[in-house]
Order: sequence, then C-alpha cells, then structure tokens
Amino acid sequence: MKKINLDEKFALFNEHWTPKIISELNDYQIKIAKVEGDFVWHNHSDTDEFFFVVEGTLFIEFESETMELNAGELYVVPKGVQHRPYAKGECKIMLIEPRGVVNTGDAESELTASNDVWI
Repeated sequence: MKKINLDEKFALFNEHWTPKIISELNDYQIKIAKVEGDFVWHNHSDTDEFFFVVEGTLFIEFESETMELNAGELYVVPKGVQHRPYAKGECKIMLIEPRGVVNTGDAESELTASNDVWI
C-alpha cells in the first residue's frame, strides 16, 4: 500500500490533454491531466464523464451553455451529452472513468491520447 501525492504525480509530465492513470478503483481508472486551450467536441455514449478541478479553471461548453469549474469543484457530464472542455490557462484535473475509455469519445482527433498510461 502506498499513498498517492497529486503534486508529485503532476510534476512527472508537461503535455496537455493526455490523461495519466494514477490508481484504479474496481473497474474504474483514476486519471490526472493537465489541460490548456481547446479540446474537441465529443460525447461518450456508454459512460458518464467525471471532471474534478485540482488547480485552475476548466470550462465545459455544451450546446446551450458553458459551465465554469474552479479548483475544488466537479461536474459529471451525463453519457451521450455533446460537450467541449477548454481552459484559458493551464488547469490540472482529475478524471474517473471505466477502463478503456478514449479521451475524445466518439470524435477522431489528433488529441486522442493513448490509453493505459500509468505514472
């Protein structure tokens, strides 16, 4: 058993929009990512998407509104809902999702990250 220090884990990488696995909980993976700039419009037809802001500000754009999440806040995007996250400055987030979920969901993009990357 070993505790996980988020600051230490975030210090291990610099790239944006590339979630890294830090732990697992049953069939779910706990991931962290640094994000900045625009992501792609996408949805996840089979699963909800959990966003928790560790540091900075994350925006999640929907068809009719944009949600602002600040450090310490979270939101769960329901499965099948089209959305586009973005950050005006670097933001550190935590994601909890089932094993094998592709970060860009149904969208093909150069921002599609490799799965199962542990740090």
